[in-house]
Amino acid sequence: MLTTARSRAIALGATALVVLAAAGASWAFHEDGGPAGVTEAAAARASQPNLTGRPARPASPAPSRAAPTPAVPRDPLGAAARSFLSTRSGTVLAAVYDARSGMTWTLGQGKPQAEASVVKVDILETMLARRRSDGKRLSARDRSLARAMIEDSDNDAATVLWDEVGGARGVSAFNASVGLADTTPSNCVACQGFAWPGWGLSTTTATDQIALLHELLRPNSQLTDAQREYALSLMEHVTRAQRWGVTSGVPPRTTVALKNGWLPLTSADDDWQINSIGWVSGQGGGYLMAVLSTGNPTEQYGIDTIDKLAAIVWRKLR
Repeated sequence: MLTTARSRAIALGATALVVLAAAGASWAFHEDGGPAGVTEAAAARASQPNLTGRPARPASPAPSRAAPTPAVPRDPLGAAARSFLSTRSGTVLAAVYDARSGMTWTLGQGKPQAEASVVKVDILETMLARRRSDGKRLSARDRSLARAMIEDSDNDAATVLWDEVGGARGVSAFNASVGLADTTPSNCVACQGFAWPGWGLSTTTATDQIALLHELLRPNSQLTDAQREYALSLMEHVTRAQRWGVTSGVPPRTTVALKNGWLPLTSADDDWQINSIGWVSGQGGGYLMAVLSTGNPTEQYGIDTIDKLAAIVWRKLR
């Protein structure tokens, strides 16, 4: 079982990342959604940031000759991604941060898009930051609501926590503290003419979502190490039916922590907002990815678009 003292390193910029093993699985989870096991990878170089919140292991002795400079990775959102998206309807905004090189790439232009259920990561982080600020531990109720909200994408649980953190004002305050400049929480939960919870109409950009994910993968003043571990563990255990998007194309021995969002923007269900954000780690590297897509004629159309884009990114960065 996953413990709060997680043995794998989740260091961005590390030379090797820990991976989960699941023989015969399409990715590293048991059939019941639990982790398939943990194997600790080589330590990060001492000169690189240790984003696990734990002391880095000593670096290996310097070789007699200078180590070769790592190759600059190919742009995962380059020609292949652009060519694919040119065949698709709708508007896609995407961003990828590569752990090994520290490089970030973006794709697409346009105004911020509706968050749909990826806003639940923002709600979770806001709740955790409030508990830290108040000096309180998570209650059993907090954990039950957070698990339902992230693992099952339960809307009722999200609404309860949204209200408890102060709604749009509370989430906005947290976002300002972590530098999200282009994310605007919705001011209504029961919005006129809209059948779904209004927090899904909060707007954001792919680059802001990358920044939000960074808060879970490096020590910071808002969340404790234990809180970051807890949030990631929820994102690693989303129900099987929701494991699409940034998981697409990844092989076994890969760790994925994600949250997806899907929302019909019209009563005719002919304009879908489909989003996926997450962290992918395996085969000696790792990256953060965020994709927002709107103008999808059906839910599955949007999922297919993100799935294929995510598979292109994996092939470029593995």
